[in-house]
Parts: sequence; C-alpha cells; structure tokens
Amino acid sequence: MDIFYFFQKGGPVMWPLLAASVTAVTVAIERLIFILSERVKNNPKAVEQMLVQIKMGKVQEALQTGKKSRDCAARVLVYGLEHDEELLGNALMHAAGREIHRYERGLMTLDTIITLAPLLGLLGTVTGMIHAFGLLGSQELSSPMAITGGIAEALIATGFGLGIAITALLPFNYLNSQLDRLRYRLEEAATRLELLMRNEKKYETSALLR
Repeated sequence: MDIFYFFQKGGPVMWPLLAASVTAVTVAIERLIFILSERVKNNPKAVEQMLVQIKMGKVQEALQTGKKSRDCAARVLVYGLEHDEELLGNALMHAAGREIHRYERGLMTLDTIITLAPLLGLLGTVTGMIHAFGLLGSQELSSPMAITGGIAEALIATGFGLGIAITALLPFNYLNSQLDRLRYRLEEAATRLELLMRNEKKYETSALLR
C-alpha cells in the first residue's frame, strides 16, 4: 500500500496528474530561486541615493549610480532618465512593465494547474465510478467488495488532484505577494522621480523667465 499502488489504482488520469505535479514543482522551484536571486540584488539605498542626486540636480551622477546597481527599481529609474526627452511617464511604465513581466513568468502555469488538477481528479473519479457500477452487470451481488473496492479506487484520482492543487496554491500565493510588493516599489520610485523631474523643469522655466 504505497504511492505506486495508489497511482496504479487511480486509473489513466493519474498520468496527466503526474505531469501536472511535476510541472508545478518545477515552476515553483524555478520561481523561488528567481525571487531569492532578485532579493539579493535589491538595493533600496541605491534607489534612494539616485532620488537624492536627482533632487540636487545631479542627473548624470544619478544615472551612474543606477547603472552600477542591479536593483530592478534602479533599472526602471535609469530607463526613465535616459528617455526623459520623451514622455517620462510612458518610459517609466514601459520599464516597469518589463520588470513585472519577469516576475509574472510561471504564474499562469501554476494558476492553470491549480484549476486543472481537481478537474482531472474529478474526471478520474467519474470514469472510475462508471467502471465500478458497470461491474453490477458482470459481478454477483453477493460480492459487494468488487463494487465498494472500485468506488474507493475511483476516489484516489480526486484525492491526488486536490493534493496537487493545494500544494501548488502555496507558492502561487507567495509569488503573487512578491509581485504586489514589486509593483508597490516600482510605483513609489516612479512617482517620486516624476515629481522631482516636474519640479526641476518648473525651476528651469522660472529661471528662464527671470
């Protein structure tokens, strides 16, 4: 009575469930490694230093500071500063979208598996139940174990499907929380940069009018 026994008794639908579980584990591990690597690269001090330099009018120094940093928010600010001659807001949105896209990879796969695994398990249970009740026409009614055993085996697929979905839900929620945190960081940095650049342009305009 081990995992291989249950897998064999679960029916053909156990193979797509196995593929879904392997995919979920692979994606979850790859994404967690990515999150850890990005966390190591995070450098809020560099972002804050860039904003201070921009406030002091040292845009080129801010660019150099940002290019030395591997922080994703610093990359967004650098892209915005380098495309300041265009619409700054659009440039920042484009750069932030690229960073968010890097964090979103694999989330759709996990979301699909969370929805698909219980449905596959239910499909396995339905087909198993059909097979079990089909035995009524071929087995003697004096042997109820043939029917109850078939029903018990049919429920194995649903159990596996729910287990896969529950297991995949944990990293999925964690990755979504990290994505929300990234969005907040990028939005805060971009908003502060836009305000600083707007104030700088107002100062330059007022200086020219004098």
